[in-house]
Order: sequence, then C-alpha cells, then structure tokens
Amino acid sequence: MQGYLYLLLSIGFEIFGTSMLKLSSGFTNVIPSIILIISFGIAFIFLLFSLKTLPLSKAYSIWAALGTAGTTLIGALFFNEILSVVNVIGIVVVITGVVIMNLDFTNKSINHK
Repeated sequence: MQGYLYLLLSIGFEIFGTSMLKLSSGFTNVIPSIILIISFGIAFIFLLFSLKTLPLSKAYSIWAALGTAGTTLIGALFFNEILSVVNVIGIVVVITGVVIMNLDFTNKSINHK
C-alpha cells in the first residue's frame, strides 16, 4: 500500500512539474523553471520509492497514464486548452489499457532475480 502512496505522490509532482513547463516559456521564466526541475526531481524520487514494493511495469504504466490524464485536465482547466471528445476517448483507452495490463487472472508471477 505504501508503494501506491509514493506512486500517487510521484504522479502529483510530475503533473505539477509538467504544468510548470508551460509557465516556464522554454526556461525563460526563472521561477517556474526552477519549480519544474525541483518537481520532476521529487517525482522521480517518489517513483523510486514506489519501485521498492511495486513492479516496474505496473508502477510506470500507472504513472504514465495518470500523468497524461492529469496533465490533459490541467491544460484544459488552467491553460484554456481544448479538451475534445477525441482527447477524452484517448485518455479512457489509455487508462483502460493500463487497468487490463495490470489485471492478474492467473495469480502467477515470474521472478527474474
């Protein structure tokens, strides 16, 4: 459970850092640029912590899907970016794919140690 908490924190910092990319204007605005670098650093630290208990494929697929969905929503809410039906369908497809990928019907796992 702790791994998922770290993963959610990582996703939050990644979304925040990605939002700062827009405000940094190509690293020409200093404060948002510094904030985005710090946010990405914290995001990766929390992602590393989550990998202590979660498989890489599960953690990264969730991180990427929720990060994409969150960033898209932030863009629509705060940066007046268009959130079309196609965007919503795409996000639903990506998240559905991650859910399917992480379902375990066999209760078998492969340990590659």
